Amino acid sequence: MKRIKMFVLCSLLSLLYGCTNKTTVEQTMDLGIEERTIDNNVSEEKEMDYASLFKNIEVTKSYKGVMNCNPIIEQHYGADPFAMVYDDTVYIYMTADAYEYDEKGEIKENSYSKIKSIYVVSTKDMINFTDHGEIMIAGPDGAAKWAHNSWAPAAAWKMIDGKPKFFLYFADNGGGIGVVCADSPVGPFRDELGHGLIRRDMENCGNVEWLFDPAVLVDDDGRAYIYFGGGVPQGKAAHPMTARCAELGEDMMSLKDVPETIDAPYLFEDSGIHKYGDTYYYTYCSNFNVDQAGTDEYGFENGEICVMTSKDPLGPFTYKERILKNPGFYYGLGGNNHHAIFKFKDKWYITYHTRMLEKAIGVLHGYRSTSIEEFEMGEDGTIGNILMKDNARAQVGALNPYETINAATFSSMGGVDTAPADEVSKACGSGTMLLTSINTGDFVELAGVDFGDKGATKVTAKVNTNGSEGAIRVTVGYINKEVVGYIPVKGDGCVTIEANLDTTITGLQNVFFTFSGEGYEVLEWSFK
Repeated sequence: MKRIKMFVLCSLLSLLYGCTNKTTVEQTMDLGIEERTIDNNVSEEKEMDYASLFKNIEVTKSYKGVMNCNPIIEQHYGADPFAMVYDDTVYIYMTADAYEYDEKGEIKENSYSKIKSIYVVSTKDMINFTDHGEIMIAGPDGAAKWAHNSWAPAAAWKMIDGKPKFFLYFADNGGGIGVVCADSPVGPFRDELGHGLIRRDMENCGNVEWLFDPAVLVDDDGRAYIYFGGGVPQGKAAHPMTARCAELGEDMMSLKDVPETIDAPYLFEDSGIHKYGDTYYYTYCSNFNVDQAGTDEYGFENGEICVMTSKDPLGPFTYKERILKNPGFYYGLGGNNHHAIFKFKDKWYITYHTRMLEKAIGVLHGYRSTSIEEFEMGEDGTIGNILMKDNARAQVGALNPYETINAATFSSMGGVDTAPADEVSKACGSGTMLLTSINTGDFVELAGVDFGDKGATKVTAKVNTNGSEGAIRVTVGYINKEVVGYIPVKGDGCVTIEANLDTTITGLQNVFFTFSGEGYEVLEWSFK
């Protein structure tokens, strides 16, 4: 798996002015820069046989497979997922697991100690995910410069002074919880507190083994609550008493009162919270000291997701059921079990992490990737056992090809990477991304694209050529199944290339873009 790399676009001026459809040629010409539209006119392109560029090429492997929906992304790892729904979109925030290397340059076991950022992706249909990059949180380059690490994010939004404001909560290692805020779900995020939200010097917090793993719920009445904590004190495996909950202040960055203790049986870590009807569901991961007596009493084993319920957001909570087994049960690679439950388009989902991506890559050093499963809330309020699967999640809503699609949006891929596409995303890590690290045979897939009855006859790509040439093959159905056209990569700088399709695309299709050549980057697609 390729690492995210920072890139250099045509120039700073082309970033600010040249790579946008809204910038006129007159504006760019004044700066000595021109964004050009190149038509793949048939009469001009007859001499070039683009099909020959793809003859006998080896398509890059997709680590999850093009027919599977888990893990949700392949271009980088992401752990401890949390979901926030806003504006008909699900945003998934994840701990930015990234390779650590020993003195020989070989990948070593994930220690989590170097993690200082949060990955964020989004989806409108639960199958195609847009990469929004890496939110830089901790350390001198991050928003919260006082923090050492950023683990296990939680996110929420609230209308404040008539505008939506977004809050990203994170664990500073195991010693406290911070919060940064933004005017967009993807940032830029800023640190308005200048210190941790939850600290060891606060009442009923200093006695928590691991002061981390936040989860946040904004209730129907606008009041918000935070849940956190974990750890197993010596001799207290059955009742660690290290989970906490508290009401947040109106500003979402303060606590209204002293945190309450949650007596969660065999608690390890990983607080979760959701509401169904008038019942609050506190969910957590069991510890790895569950004995036979614990299993007999509660029905769970080591490292499994458990449920407690209450009619009050601050408890007391009563144990209810086990809902998700440890990933090791399904994939043979265990570890901590971290989750979040959310509702989207009248469907219930659980997001969690596994080590299935690193297993496919062949790394096996504790690097985790995010998956999502759909489930049903029972009429009696039970959830039941949720199975971890690779390919059982349904798409909710089709992708519109006649709107501009960011190129960092796809359902599966092989070989490509993503990188910041403008000065804002380069500065803070997150925002608008593009496809980079492209080599011959790499591809991306858009699943469930609805071309309608009339269909599409043209395709457009915005490309940073970086002086390179090549072509992009467009197929539908499967990677090598039905070739409907080619997009020539040519020109200098940031160019918009429009190509005629050999075949009109109609109906609901899976679309594959396969690349020939290297060195160029793709910002967006659209069809006409």
